[in-house]
Amino acid sequence: MDETDILSRIHSLVDEEHKLRENAEHTDDTRARMSKLEADLDQCWDLLRQRRAKRQYDEDPDEAEVRPESTVESYLQ
Repeated sequence: MDETDILSRIHSLVDEEHKLRENAEHTDDTRARMSKLEADLDQCWDLLRQRRAKRQYDEDPDEAEVRPESTVESYLQ
């Protein structure tokens, strides 16, 4: 997945998240989906940062890999 694909995925996830947040009805299913979207977004942003860092240090950005949700969710902001 290249940076264009990752950014496209991020925009898609953000659009879905906005639609869910605008919905007046926040069911358990909606909250669970929003939680999943947030985790997926964190993974996408992490992958994008990895690719950019590898490119910056003359490494192959294609070697960057999606890290597990448990890893990216435990990062400090």
